[in-house]
Amino acid sequence: MFSWFKSNPSKKLERQHAQKLEQAMHAQRNGNIRGYSQLTYEADEIYKKIKELETAQNT
Repeated sequence: MFSWFKSNPSKKLERQHAQKLEQAMHAQRNGNIRGYSQLTYEADEIYKKIKELETAQNT
């Protein structure tokens, strides 16, 4: 009945993923390749969590 009050955890992760990618883009533009690599790796880990949640919800 009150399912529309529940937060969607994948939405939060999607926002974090977008923020990490944006930070990575700025790091790359500033010439910080190591920072870019680290932020891209973190964004990839968040993306994997999103996919795990989606597959868990679909089954």
